[in-house]
Amino acid sequence: MKIRFGVGLGAEVAPPELPAVVDRLESTGVDSLWLSELVYSPAVEPFVGMAHALGRTSRLKVGTSVAVLPGRHPVLVAKQLASLAALAPKRVLPVFGLRSAMPAEREAFVVPAGRRGAVFDESLRLLRASLEGPTTFSGEFFSVRDVEVLPKPASHLDIWLGGSSRAGYRRIGELGDGWLGSFVTPDEARDAVRTIRAFAEAAGREVPEDHYGINLAVGDGDLPAPVIAAIRTRRPDLDPEELVARDWAQLHRRLDRYIDAGLTKFVIRPAGRGSIDAFLDAFVTELLPREN
Repeated sequence: MKIRFGVGLGAEVAPPELPAVVDRLESTGVDSLWLSELVYSPAVEPFVGMAHALGRTSRLKVGTSVAVLPGRHPVLVAKQLASLAALAPKRVLPVFGLRSAMPAEREAFVVPAGRRGAVFDESLRLLRASLEGPTTFSGEFFSVRDVEVLPKPASHLDIWLGGSSRAGYRRIGELGDGWLGSFVTPDEARDAVRTIRAFAEAAGREVPEDHYGINLAVGDGDLPAPVIAAIRTRRPDLDPEELVARDWAQLHRRLDRYIDAGLTKFVIRPAGRGSIDAFLDAFVTELLPREN
């Protein structure tokens, strides 16, 4: 199976810096760029960033890591994805999640109270139907007639999902084409892969073996205090260094364990606000030789 590494950008790279980063990734042969949904930050909006990066390049793949689907109309999202796929065939990598990781941003993605998971499921069904249409769809949250999103993608457009709960793994098995995890240990990732496969089998589906990945951060020495605090907020049950590598040597050891757990796709982002140029230098030196 193909082992691939992509660069993840959080809030560290502001829009004026993005073109130079994109050009460098293209010229150095990096597989992919991943843009986060961070509404209340200087980071570029992921769909806008995808269009910009794809338009500047001919080889680089670009994905969302992750974009929130519940709260967006799936037909309009399908139109965005179909347009991007027509402009950059086989280079569009959408990954969707249930909600923003930032509590303050969740109000921007309006869904009925207590129904976010159900909205997500229905949104995914309508998104897929719209990409494959024409379709008429009648559900609990969406009803549309004579949907025909054009141009249709020339080939199947994989929709990956985030998530780290049993409900999330069920959703991937039943409705997704792949998993991009975060904030899970290698042992937890192994269990996630098994659970997703079991749900897919029960639904009469199969998630391809090389469609399991994770978003990881790496530091350049000791982890900054804000990074440690953020991890403890997300996973107070774990030592932060179980989830974020303090340096590249520790990342390599962690990658070996994730690969052994069945993961093959990795989004690597810097931990903290150091030099993006230094991070990219290290990324190319450390990780490109590990691809097969």
